[in-house]
Amino acid sequence: MEMMTEKITVDVVSDVACPWCYVGKRRLEAAIEQWQGAEIVVNWHPYQLDPTMPEEGFTRDEYLVNKFGSIEKMQSMTDHLTTVGKEVGIDFDFGENWMSVNTLHLHQLLHVAGQEGFKDQLKERLLKAYFVDLDRLNNKEVLYSILSDFGWESNKVDLVINDKEIATAVQQQIAHSQKIGVTGVPYFIINNKYAISGAQPSSVFLETFNKLTSLESIIKGDSCDTSTGDC
Repeated sequence: MEMMTEKITVDVVSDVACPWCYVGKRRLEAAIEQWQGAEIVVNWHPYQLDPTMPEEGFTRDEYLVNKFGSIEKMQSMTDHLTTVGKEVGIDFDFGENWMSVNTLHLHQLLHVAGQEGFKDQLKERLLKAYFVDLDRLNNKEVLYSILSDFGWESNKVDLVINDKEIATAVQQQIAHSQKIGVTGVPYFIINNKYAISGAQPSSVFLETFNKLTSLESIIKGDSCDTSTGDC
């Protein structure tokens, strides 16, 4: 007889420009750290909250006024995010130096980073740069500095950002997520069976993991296959 333990796959749809995606990432990580069952594999998928954002981006004040009418209307939300962020180890900074940028090129970098095995690490680094360090992520020099820590030369960064095929691949992934019903992020799909919308508490992820592994292992022995009839 053979003991089998299935992996749990978590597909996360998120945008670098989404603060709740950062919180959701932390809460998922906390759940995984507490989890003592089957191995969990996390796959990151792109999304753009505002694909029409100009390449030069918007300052904090421009962005908040354009989107919400005034800075004051957003104060309670940013205050809440700042409080929640501290609970999960994120020091959000929504001060006047914060800037909103188009994230397509960042997803292109993440796309290739995934092929090279460091997508999770780059995702974390870009989120921190966007919301904590307030780096201008539409500035190539900033991107050169970040990617140099992962062994990339500046010319490789340029090649990836300027590659229209990579851009198309990212946009197709976003379109697929929208087609299956993703309208907001973060959005978590677990084992292609359960969907979790928003930055839910870690307990929600743990409950879902438990549902998937109510039978923690399967003992395989001699049996008959119900689909083929073979015994």
